[in-house]
Amino acid sequence: MSKVFLVTGVSRGIGSAIVEKLCALDTTKVVVGIARSKDKLDDLKAQYDGKFDYVCGDVSDEATVSSAVEFIESQYKRLDGIIANAGVLEPIENVNNLHASKWKRLFDINFFSVVSLVGYTLPLLKQSNGNIIFVSSGASTKAYVSLNHFALTIATEEPAVKVISVAPGVVDTTMQDGIRESHGPGGMSEEALKRFIDLHNSDQLLPPSVPGTIYANLVSRGIPAELNGAYLRYSDGKLKSFAS
Repeated sequence: MSKVFLVTGVSRGIGSAIVEKLCALDTTKVVVGIARSKDKLDDLKAQYDGKFDYVCGDVSDEATVSSAVEFIESQYKRLDGIIANAGVLEPIENVNNLHASKWKRLFDINFFSVVSLVGYTLPLLKQSNGNIIFVSSGASTKAYVSLNHFALTIATEEPAVKVISVAPGVVDTTMQDGIRESHGPGGMSEEALKRFIDLHNSDQLLPPSVPGTIYANLVSRGIPAELNGAYLRYSDGKLKSFAS
C-alpha cells in the first residue's frame, strides 16, 4: 500500500534531502511538506510532480499544522509517518545576556511545534501504526533541552505508534553558515565556535543526504521495536541498516 508522509522544514538542508529520498521510493504515494518559503515549496512540487505537495506556513503556528493534517485527511485519508525536522539555532547567548522572548520563540519552533504536530497527527498515525521521527541534536545531551524525553513519553504511553529521536551530526546547512558568520563573543564559546569552523575548513561537515537518508528510511521502513523511544546519533551502529 502506498504511504503518505508529513515532513516539516522541507525547503532546504536535511528536510530537502528527506523529501528527495522519500519521493524516490516506490512505496511512497506522497510527501506533504511544511515550510515558510513558498517559492522553494513550489520548486519541490515541480521537481517531484505528483509525489510532493505542501502547506506553506510557520510550523510554530498551530493553524499551519492543523491545516496540513486536514489537507492530508481530506486528500489522502491516511498518514503513515511524520518527520519533525524544522528547527532554529538562535538565540545563542551567554546566561549573563539572556533575552526571554528569544528563548520563547526557540521553544515554540523547536519543541512546542513538535508537541502540536504529534497532537494533531496521532489519530491518523494510530490507524496506520505509523512512525514518528524527531530530528534531534548532539547538543541535547549537553547543557540544553531536547525532544528526547518527549519521544520516550510517546513510546511509553501510546503503543499504536513508534517514535525515535535521532541526532544528525554536524551537517553542511545554512545553520552552519550562520554559526560561522554570526556567533562570536557573548554567544557561543570560542572553543565551540572553533570546532564548527575547523570542521568546515577540513571538509568534515556531513552532506544533508547522510542523515536525510536515515530519517527517510526509518519513517518508510518502520522503527524497530527495540529502538522505540530511543535517542541515537545518526552514526550509531543500531542505525547502520537505515543508512542506505
